[in-house]
Amino acid sequence: MTYEKKIIYYWCPFIGNVATIDAVVNSIISVKKYSNKTYEPLLINVAGEWDNKIDYLKKKDIKVINLRSSNIINYLPKFGFFQSRLTYILIFFLSVFKLNKILKKNKPDYLIVHLITFIPLFLLIFNKYKTKFILRISGYPKLNFIRKKFWKFINNKIFYVTAPTKSTLKSLINEKVFSSSKISYLPDPILKIKEIQIKKKENNFNEKELSKKNSLIAIGRLTKQKNFSFLIEAFYEIQKKYDMLNLFILGEGEERKNLEKKISDLNLSKKIFLVGYKKNIYDYLKNSKIFVLSSLWEDPGFVILEAGYLNKIIFSSDCPNGPIEILNEGKNGFLYKSNSIKSFVENFGKLVNYDNNEIYKKKLLLKKKCKEFTLLNHFRTLENILKQ
Repeated sequence: MTYEKKIIYYWCPFIGNVATIDAVVNSIISVKKYSNKTYEPLLINVAGEWDNKIDYLKKKDIKVINLRSSNIINYLPKFGFFQSRLTYILIFFLSVFKLNKILKKNKPDYLIVHLITFIPLFLLIFNKYKTKFILRISGYPKLNFIRKKFWKFINNKIFYVTAPTKSTLKSLINEKVFSSSKISYLPDPILKIKEIQIKKKENNFNEKELSKKNSLIAIGRLTKQKNFSFLIEAFYEIQKKYDMLNLFILGEGEERKNLEKKISDLNLSKKIFLVGYKKNIYDYLKNSKIFVLSSLWEDPGFVILEAGYLNKIIFSSDCPNGPIEILNEGKNGFLYKSNSIKSFVENFGKLVNYDNNEIYKKKLLLKKKCKEFTLLNHFRTLENILKQ
């Protein structure tokens, strides 16, 4: 007996280097690798945002559907609240009619919606499609009156809703915005084990200070969400007692100038280094002592999982939703109260004086937890959803 191949479109327009990009690409890779050609995934390139990654996509044999006639994304503002909202509006008008056209013409079986979700959901309100819409909700957004009404309105039209953490899943169920029968936990496909093994053997960085035993590392976009301004202030306090510490921050973003000024004002230019965006973070991670996460929220927190898989000590804020869940309320790592310098300093002191054998146990527990987020586990869970 032969089965007709199911077509999956992935919608993920982006304007910066967000972790969701990797989640989408890895999801497509997992489908291609494990579905035995039962499903054919395709990626929608809305405004040229995927153009810079086209060689990698071709290497992974990922097919792309282009909605744009030019790479206009390169000319749109990416940083700043109001600037990015303007870009979202422009993307809306550039893509809404084209997306409607390909959905009606090509009739894919599924559309998995990541980022700038209001465009496909807007179309869903006013059109009838044979395509089943799957909405991924992460970083549990504030449910203001308009969003709550909007989501309730599309509840009957949406096929399924997924959440990358159990905390977000619980919140969605408690809010009763979507029917609980169509909401499910879907762990992101973060860990590509073979790729990590290859990349961690590379040694492309020139940061001599990082080879020291007492280097802390933080990784993420330089945005307010990542809360690096707080991290710099907290580091200023702990380095008074632990003079040999250095802090390396990998990432790029709108907050760079503010962070540079703060580092200079606190006279920490020889201790804190803004390294910039790095394609391969694993050689930095393997040479660091402690991974620090200062975010105001994460869902789930990709870098925690990557650092945990590489056996790093994790020192994280207890922000919603991912870190507490991944670190099992501190059993798999070390937590401090989010945005509290006092808690940061106190708990860092506990970490420094913690028994090495107990730290080793935490690392083992975390690595076991990390394996929930492999490509295979993601595909198995996604396949169960698609078969609903």
